[in-house]
Amino acid sequence: MPSPSDVSLPFPAAAVRAAKGSPWQAWQVEPAGNGKNGKNGKGPTLASFNPGDKPFSVGNKSTDQAALLSLAQEIDQLQNLFYADGRHKLLVVLQGTDTSGKDGTVRGVFSQTSPLGVHTVGWKAPTEPERAHDYLWRIHQQMPAAGHITVFNRSHYEDVLVPVVNQWITPEQTRQRYAHINDFERLLAETGTVILKCMLHIGFDEQRERLQERVDDPDKHWKFSLGDLDVRKQWPDYQRAYEDLLGATSTPWAPWTVVPANSKTHRNLMIATLVRDTLKALNLRFPPEDTALKGLRIE
Repeated sequence: MPSPSDVSLPFPAAAVRAAKGSPWQAWQVEPAGNGKNGKNGKGPTLASFNPGDKPFSVGNKSTDQAALLSLAQEIDQLQNLFYADGRHKLLVVLQGTDTSGKDGTVRGVFSQTSPLGVHTVGWKAPTEPERAHDYLWRIHQQMPAAGHITVFNRSHYEDVLVPVVNQWITPEQTRQRYAHINDFERLLAETGTVILKCMLHIGFDEQRERLQERVDDPDKHWKFSLGDLDVRKQWPDYQRAYEDLLGATSTPWAPWTVVPANSKTHRNLMIATLVRDTLKALNLRFPPEDTALKGLRIE
């Protein structure tokens, strides 16, 4: 894998890398291959991240909600400038187990932004035409254009989770896919796409409560499938699969951030803060003024 010095990014590294000593740093997975990921440098352990922590909380729930609204409004202003600037693209990846809150994050973080500049893609099982191509083919088509923000609800990382847990691909094929994804994201980053990857981390008991809520509330039955219970039985396997992908695909150009998500409000607050800080780190600017407009008077 290339070292950080081999990668030439057309945007400040601060847009994707946490500043030393910041609350973000403790939750960002060190780039693969640097010997700092978990035991023997093999990768992080999710047990070392407490899903109940609230490192970005500014007080109680009501003050956190007020802070979130303020951040959402600030993101709207920055998104307008981001669009006008037009030099970069932003891809926000939301990955997590069932009930981790991907839908709620989209609603909470981007509640104030214009739909003209923010596009959300909810990934499902591939269609027949998509299966006829390589597994990244459909992903590449949904990348943000210059000046746009795209949010992935699930992502290409499903292709190193579901097939791995169900043993549809071999360990060698899994390692090959890690390499494919790293190279793919490096291509995106080096051509101006800022990639912010968030793993929404909830606990086993918290997932049980959220699934039970869907069963007990008729208005939420549409969110529940009996297949969710089969996947829940594979919880340890999915946790290991997540640990492996975090260790293998957290790179200098697209590192992973683990987001403690037992608290829905805190989850949204933390991700909103990261999105805001990422946009601010890009040193956005409006295009140069058109000199032809100077002194122009509309009759």
